[in-house]
Amino acid sequence: MSMCLGLATLSDANINRVLSDPPLVWRVIAPDDPEPFDAARAAQRKPTLLSRLFGRRQEVSAGADLDPTATGDVSDLDKAWHGIHYLLTGSAWEGDPPLNFLVSGGRAVGDIDVGYGPARVLTAAEIRKAHDALRALTDEALRARFDPEDMIAKEIYPEIWDRSSADDDTLGYLMEYVQVLRRLLDQAVAKSLGLVVYLS
Repeated sequence: MSMCLGLATLSDANINRVLSDPPLVWRVIAPDDPEPFDAARAAQRKPTLLSRLFGRRQEVSAGADLDPTATGDVSDLDKAWHGIHYLLTGSAWEGDPPLNFLVSGGRAVGDIDVGYGPARVLTAAEIRKAHDALRALTDEALRARFDPEDMIAKEIYPEIWDRSSADDDTLGYLMEYVQVLRRLLDQAVAKSLGLVVYLS
């Protein structure tokens, strides 16, 4: 089973709604599929052991729905996300903010499992910092950081980095998705939007 990293731009107001009502994250990452949202909402309403023992009903207050005019673009980095994180930080899971934003930072959206744990949200201000830091790195500088041996040693997913470039252009694959990331961050900053980051 593969792990792909999804990204969705979202206004800070909608980020606050998602944080206060975590099932809404499904309206962002799967807007055309009502089933995950409905299942998450139903799970919220299940009575707890204490409420069943003492006969109290658990009330779940659904917050306001998302403002559809303040949602943006949904994209993904396929399986290149961990390699891109490595190019940005030189690490497997660490790295300094703001360039470590693909694997850390921001705030978790409750305990809603969207594939591989909860989604995270980063505000428009956090995304502007990540955008500016990425913009300061040229494609040439990122290519120079590509170190297949070190990436395999650090178990950078999906551990394909030492393949022959004649068989599989793994650096080209990473750089293709670096461009996807650059475009998405450009759009987010232009519209003053934050970001939802999730592994599925």
